[in-house]
Amino acid sequence: MLYLWIFLIIVGFALLVKGADFFVDGAAGIAEKCKVSALVIGLTVVAFGTSAPELCVSVTSAIRGSTELAIGNVLGSNITNIFLILGISALVRPLPVQRSSLVLDLPVLLLASALIVGLGVWGNALSWWDGLILLAVFAGYMVLLFRNARKEQQEGGGPQEAPEEAPSSAYGKWMAKMEQKTWFLIVITLVGLGMVVGGGTLLVEGAKYIARSFGVGEDIIGLTVVAIGTSLPELVTSVVAAAKGKTDIAVGNIIGSNIFNIFLVAGVASLFHPLTFAVSRNLVDALVALGAGGMLLIFALAGKKNLARWAGAVMLLCFIGYYVYLFLVRV
Repeated sequence: MLYLWIFLIIVGFALLVKGADFFVDGAAGIAEKCKVSALVIGLTVVAFGTSAPELCVSVTSAIRGSTELAIGNVLGSNITNIFLILGISALVRPLPVQRSSLVLDLPVLLLASALIVGLGVWGNALSWWDGLILLAVFAGYMVLLFRNARKEQQEGGGPQEAPEEAPSSAYGKWMAKMEQKTWFLIVITLVGLGMVVGGGTLLVEGAKYIARSFGVGEDIIGLTVVAIGTSLPELVTSVVAAAKGKTDIAVGNIIGSNIFNIFLVAGVASLFHPLTFAVSRNLVDALVALGAGGMLLIFALAGKKNLARWAGAVMLLCFIGYYVYLFLVRV
């Protein structure tokens, strides 16, 4: 039975990654058909799409009463996104950090991380009204994003998109042709969403079974196996973007996804069921997530708006150190 659940978790990971891919492509295509700017698409659709696995897993966990798995997934994903994914991406290629991220996005990420610490410690849980606070701040952040995007477009100062390379494979050519059709974009968006939901359900149930089998707490499973699994879309997107020289996507994807994870994922999940915040365990995780955001800001400033390769190496060492703590000290 254990091997079956391991197989189902692998299937769940695959569904999450490919489902998020379909969802992002379909939603972005629909947005373009509706003449929504590429900048707004990147700030909303892509960030939401890569956070869709976390949203599905955490909400499913909350509904099923596995609140430690839900909060662990949010915190673990944010730690993984910065220390592991940006660490690897920076080793592949030094990453420039835009001024707008230093002025708005990173401070908002630090605010989000501080909020989850404060709200969690205050009531030993994230209740429905905590969720409303997170969602309200998220709404304010989105308003600022749209205003800045509109202002940048009016001033004509936004970066120009490079033309996309023509697909070489027969499948790629077929997809490029089909993505010109609105009905097809709607279909792959819905299919992608279904794959994410199905994959998230398999992942949650499989992780719970393995946790019970080995006597490992659901919070540890959420912080490790589930967190890395649901961060796979960010990992693929950021590392490939860095390798191709599209470094803005690599950094923006991670910062945006982390903000979505706290404000949207934790906010929505807490509306379904209070998310238990055990100070003896979750406080360390929340502080590490807050420290990761702070480290990202400090490294970007120290590198004159760049994440250098040495910064990536330090982030990876921090990720390894955190996992050593989880499995040698905490377990």
